[in-house]
Amino acid sequence: MGRVTRRHLTDLPGTLGLPVALAVALILALLAFGLPALDRAVPAERTVESGRPYLVGAGVTVVPPAGATLDVTGTRPGTDRGTALFRIEQVRYAIEVEPFDGDLTAAAVRLRQRITGTSGHQITGTQLAVSTAGGLAGIQGGYTAGDRDGRYAVFVANGLTIEVMISGDDTDLGRALPVIDASTRTLRYENR
Repeated sequence: MGRVTRRHLTDLPGTLGLPVALAVALILALLAFGLPALDRAVPAERTVESGRPYLVGAGVTVVPPAGATLDVTGTRPGTDRGTALFRIEQVRYAIEVEPFDGDLTAAAVRLRQRITGTSGHQITGTQLAVSTAGGLAGIQGGYTAGDRDGRYAVFVANGLTIEVMISGDDTDLGRALPVIDASTRTLRYENR
């Protein structure tokens, strides 16, 4: 077997012929400029069906709030984990599901540590017990992050943790919380 030398590489465009070299250059230009332009042209937010369960991942579903859109840049469904990012005006409503081998207390401690580990984020108030209509028991609380406030909730089901993070400015958050709370109560885990 022979070795490829620098001369072989510099002669490559000539050996391919001008039409092939132009086709390769055109394909590379399309990949470099066309795909990013197409990506910018496709909106990141999609409407979701009102009143229908949305599969977050790993058998966890939620009924999105009326008027919510799905932000596909932060949504990743999967068989053993998943993330769904909804937006209601300027309010961010994220649900993340992932494998977890601890109990509810450990899940709440882990989530609170992640929140306070982010620069400028502080936990506010006390944690409260919360449950879903399907019987998932959880813990919820609040946090602040400069000009944005937020709420969090965490649930544990069959080796999974389900984390809910909500954030927005005071005015938008105050308007959206009732419909987000109603949506969070629809969280359901279906063992597959």
